[in-house]
Amino acid sequence: MALSACGDNKSNPLGGGGNCGGDADKVTVGSANFPESETVADVYAEALRANGFSVDTKLNIGSREAYVPALKQCAIDLIPDYTGNLLQYLDKSSTAAAPDEVNAALTKALADQQLAIGTPAPGEDSDAVVVTKATAEKWNLTSIADLAAHSAEVKLAAPAEFSERPGGLPGLKKHYGLDISTANFVPIADGGGPATVKALSDGQVTAADIFTTSPAIAANNLVVLTDPKHNFPPQNVVPLYNTAKNSDKLLKVLNATSAKLTTPELISLNTAVSGSSKTEPAAAAKQWVAAQGLDKPIA
Repeated sequence: MALSACGDNKSNPLGGGGNCGGDADKVTVGSANFPESETVADVYAEALRANGFSVDTKLNIGSREAYVPALKQCAIDLIPDYTGNLLQYLDKSSTAAAPDEVNAALTKALADQQLAIGTPAPGEDSDAVVVTKATAEKWNLTSIADLAAHSAEVKLAAPAEFSERPGGLPGLKKHYGLDISTANFVPIADGGGPATVKALSDGQVTAADIFTTSPAIAANNLVVLTDPKHNFPPQNVVPLYNTAKNSDKLLKVLNATSAKLTTPELISLNTAVSGSSKTEPAAAAKQWVAAQGLDKPIA
């Protein structure tokens, strides 16, 4: 997810390419190796099936370094991604920050990749600096900038790579003056998951990198600090597909589905899958698609 979605696999992990031509109505949908990606992939798959597409799925492929080559080689045709991190993957020199800038830069970066995107969803799953309500009230915190005055006291939990990535500790220092010492950085390798949330809730750390669609934020009454300087790039969900499958019909379904994927709806899907009910991603997706009226052909 977001900053932690990385890996070393530079080749197609699915063992060779697929058929880049063929029937435009036959689509293979892939996902990265975390629950939200699998669930959103199932959402797109269900909506496509409802509109006459023959859909296979290849889920839990791995990181962007693994699934982008698979997509280029047509081992899969479509996968949900996130605008900001996809842009960083394709163009490490990009300085785009606002959503419109990121979307324009992303479209340009994809131009020679044999890949394209649909319209980004309004919902995003971004990294966020999160604190407990008690800490927010004690220090009168609303934005990351407010935390800077307390740099020496802040212990921050995040994935290990957060210490070096541009949007991690270097970015927090550059944009907000929030200077976390090495001794006060606590690496936790669960992508803002239960161990990170527990460390924050128990007071082992003062702040944590937790993704904005995590159900744990509301469940634990945590506070997301605003990021007015866009240290974390916009991470709107977006369908990424191989242009060999491009058609007006495909885009109509993808865009109609994406339009329903607001941040609250992403949180709802994540709660169904990762909350107490532990619904399987495919089942949660099917229920959601029906509730949104996407289980019928789009007019």
